[in-house]
Amino acid sequence: MSGSSKKNLKTIRVAIVDYGIGNLYSLRKACAKFTENAVISEDPDVISSADAIILPGVGAFKAGMEGLKKRNLVKIIKRITASGKPILGICLGAQLMLEKGYEFGEFNGLGLIPGKVVPLPSLKNAKIPQIGWNKLRFYKKSSLFDSLNPKSYVYFVHSYILKPASRSNILAETSYGGYKFCSAIKSGNAYGTQFHPEKSGVVGLKIIENFIKLAL
Repeated sequence: MSGSSKKNLKTIRVAIVDYGIGNLYSLRKACAKFTENAVISEDPDVISSADAIILPGVGAFKAGMEGLKKRNLVKIIKRITASGKPILGICLGAQLMLEKGYEFGEFNGLGLIPGKVVPLPSLKNAKIPQIGWNKLRFYKKSSLFDSLNPKSYVYFVHSYILKPASRSNILAETSYGGYKFCSAIKSGNAYGTQFHPEKSGVVGLKIIENFIKLAL
């Protein structure tokens, strides 16, 4: 922890995983507000040497897993997670953390968190995909949400949702068109958000700061 280490927030090494899909540069810009060592990389050595890992992503589950496999990053990410370093998946990145995805077929995920990725159901009062701001309802206390207002709004762009095997892994939920779904998830040192912190203004920046602090 910070009391027994020379680390401070500005020196934390954050690796933003580049696997061909993701909102990389806006995410790096957000991280750079808190650390001088945020890098975008697909290099396994660079990613492995980081203090904290962010797995971004937009797009389809199958393409995301193929991007990771092509760069030989699947085993690397599993090993880093097993080592105890904090890892944050965002949108597709969070979905890939689960065991299976059902977008255009059935595909294996990273299996870091028990559960699956399923489509948002058809809703009478809401369009799919969900695009725009929506409210977080904190299900469980987490350092990821330290200092946040209990009525915080964040930005979503998605048609598929996280469905953890156990409710004990849910950190936050969101209601869309009357349908409640998991919008933030955790298992050990692995965190995932269905929303985009890097597009969520002051609230999103606080979540990114809180995540980087986990590496202190």
